[in-house]
Amino acid sequence: MHVLLLAVLSLTAPLDTATFAGGCFWSMEHPFDQLDGVVSVTVGYMGGRTRNPTYEDVSSGETGHLESVQVVYDPRRVSYEKLLDAFWHNIDPLTPDGQFCDHGPQYQTAVFYRDASQRRLAEASQREVARRFRRPVATQIRAAGAFYAAEEYHQHYYRTHAIAYKAYRLGCGRDRRLQELWGEGASTMGFQKPSDAELRRSLNPLQYQVTQHEATESPFHNEFWDNHRAGIYVDVVSGEPLFSSLDKFESGTGWPSFTKPLEPENVHQKTDRSLFMERTEVRSTHADSHLGHVFDDGPPPAGLRYCINSAALKFVPVERLDAEGYGQYLRLFQTAAKQD
Repeated sequence: MHVLLLAVLSLTAPLDTATFAGGCFWSMEHPFDQLDGVVSVTVGYMGGRTRNPTYEDVSSGETGHLESVQVVYDPRRVSYEKLLDAFWHNIDPLTPDGQFCDHGPQYQTAVFYRDASQRRLAEASQREVARRFRRPVATQIRAAGAFYAAEEYHQHYYRTHAIAYKAYRLGCGRDRRLQELWGEGASTMGFQKPSDAELRRSLNPLQYQVTQHEATESPFHNEFWDNHRAGIYVDVVSGEPLFSSLDKFESGTGWPSFTKPLEPENVHQKTDRSLFMERTEVRSTHADSHLGHVFDDGPPPAGLRYCINSAALKFVPVERLDAEGYGQYLRLFQTAAKQD
């Protein structure tokens, strides 16, 4: 009877809850999801002045809420200290006004404690982080308040919109900064190139030949050579941001042409000696897709022409940037519109 009672108690032992604000909540769900002992992770809002805020309300920066994750966990299997460790290694604790490419009060970092024990442990971990970096930590330790779950679209975004999320994470420079801060202890979600079989299934024949076997599409008979819509161009394989319509120009060659990359670290060059000549090939950094070539006959001031195959690109129009995980680039087009 005693053994049976212990078994029942073990099955019905209470779960605990922890809440953290670490910038964009899309990026804070995965670190906790992968921990053994975590039962659920919900993204939402905490710390503000209004009830039942929407994403748009919080994004205005006027409600006082922080984008947060609420973690329900089994304390017999994972400790609160372990959750704190996962939290710190997934944020930049030194930046007060946001995280990585996201800026504004809603992206500030905080640990929300629910009782005296959580407060004690959170403050102790904060002191350890301050000692590590030998400078004050911007992350706040605050009493938990009402938590409001975000809209369903935002829940489990890193899984339901995997390509867009990875592209956002790459463009935001999150992993790069985490590596600088935490070294081997950094928690990253680097892009993993699909297998050849997967690429054959996901790409059409022309996309596959261009990106994987350095083929060249026909001039004037490709998707984007005369596209004049505002937006960005991303790698068709990885989604990493490559070029912007703001840097696109009419070269008369019949291929999309740009004066510079949108994210220079997402584009690299190599010498191409095929076709009995020497040219400079352009490839994407993370997917290693063949994109095209760069020439020195472009317009001033740089004088460069990035001649790119449409088949290597996916176009994301400006009105879809936020929905597809590239919201950090909206400000480029807003600034350009003001200058016009």
